[in-house]
Amino acid sequence: MKINGKIESLRDYPSPNPRVTLKEITYWSDGLRVKGLLATPVTHANYEGILYLRGGMQGVGMVRPARITQLASHGFTVFAPYYRGTRGGEGRDEFGGKDRLDAVNAVEVLKEFCKKDRIHLFAFSRGGIMALWTGILRDDITSIVTWGGVSNVTYTYEERTDMRRMMKRVFGGSPRTNPIAYEERTPIVHLKDLHASVLIIHGMHDENVGFKHAQLLEKNLKNLNKHVETWYYPEYTHFFPSDINRRVVDDACQWMKLQHS
Repeated sequence: MKINGKIESLRDYPSPNPRVTLKEITYWSDGLRVKGLLATPVTHANYEGILYLRGGMQGVGMVRPARITQLASHGFTVFAPYYRGTRGGEGRDEFGGKDRLDAVNAVEVLKEFCKKDRIHLFAFSRGGIMALWTGILRDDITSIVTWGGVSNVTYTYEERTDMRRMMKRVFGGSPRTNPIAYEERTPIVHLKDLHASVLIIHGMHDENVGFKHAQLLEKNLKNLNKHVETWYYPEYTHFFPSDINRRVVDDACQWMKLQHS
């Protein structure tokens, strides 16, 4: 049965952390078999869940076992969908198109292994639009962390000249020739339907995802009286130094645990 979120298969995956086990899961999403990586602390408990939403596209920006085991080591069960068309998954990555359903349906997978009423989204870069759409389309998300996250794909087209050829191919044109494709992928106008607490983390010298993505999201959330916090770093780019990165992850994990559904 091709039921959204139903697990098709599960296999062991090498873990870089002896305190965290990894399993690769194939699940159904929108009639397609999609894959993702599950991280679970070795010490069994009814942990809160994190859906980790990766950046990049297809093989670029792939889920890193070190990252999701790092999150799991803070006392979370973590599931990171690869998105369709990646590492043997069926379909085609659409950069925030129908593939957003792979994130929406991945919540059902995560709920099989964690505390069902405590689901958090932790997004990086392109994962930002995936997280916002998931929060908009579901009513069971406790909190969202978007780090260097995309909030407007037209901004991405303007900023990333290296991605324009791909975006024209996947979207069917540029923002000028096919504006509807860009509008359909941008979640900003639907934020009224988002009820989770949001934490925006952004380096103000980010050249991969410009700081204006964070400013746009913050402004729109505040205009709607949504619960939003911002951690802005004037000295950093898209990628933080490793020691700062670890510290911010630690703090973000504590922030998630303090949020209320």
